[in-house]
Amino acid sequence: MAATLQQAFDAAKHIVFLTGAGVSTPSGIPDYRSKNGLYTGHRNAEYYLSHTCLAQEPETFYDYVKQNLYYPQAQPNVIHTKQAALTQQGRATVITQNIDNLYRLAKTQHLIEFHGNLYRVYCQICGQEVAWQDYLQSPYHESDGGWLRPDVVLYEEGLNQVNVQRAVAAMQTADLVVIVGTSMRVYPFAGLLDYRAPQAQVVAINQESLNLGIDYQMIQTDATSFFETLIV
Repeated sequence: MAATLQQAFDAAKHIVFLTGAGVSTPSGIPDYRSKNGLYTGHRNAEYYLSHTCLAQEPETFYDYVKQNLYYPQAQPNVIHTKQAALTQQGRATVITQNIDNLYRLAKTQHLIEFHGNLYRVYCQICGQEVAWQDYLQSPYHESDGGWLRPDVVLYEEGLNQVNVQRAVAAMQTADLVVIVGTSMRVYPFAGLLDYRAPQAQVVAINQESLNLGIDYQMIQTDATSFFETLIV
């Protein structure tokens, strides 16, 4: 099976990786749904990461994001670096749900951050970008006192339509779609599979078995082990 998959990678001219939190857990970034203190009282992560929380309780939003989402010491692992290498060869696009910046640290080309990036921070009043290090020190923009926020898609907010269009275009031209470290249950990200080219081979590399409702090959294994043996 490994040899067959290696052949599929070798033959592919346009690979699309659809990735989620399972790519970054080997780098020490836990899936936010399993983080300590995620469910506190009657509120859950969906509330703390919502536009409503940001607008009505900005201090609560800031404290939650700062304490639970930022892992500035984390480094890319072999999954990031092997995928990045394929993008650098012009043979792959990465479409990720992750907001942790690790794909950028791995120098990934042709990267679509479907839900944004925690390490891009801007002022909600003037729109100016500020360093994420400054944001972790204070949620206020020094020049005008505006509230800062990370450039990520919160619950109740719409997706960046340029990212959506780029993702759909990549799916339509892919000859190999590789799902890594995601349950593919979150929409509209999961809906990207509907735009795949008819001839595209779909492979899922995940510790949990998936039920995608399409014809695909399931590799139920640790993605780190798979990418350590993949030749790119």
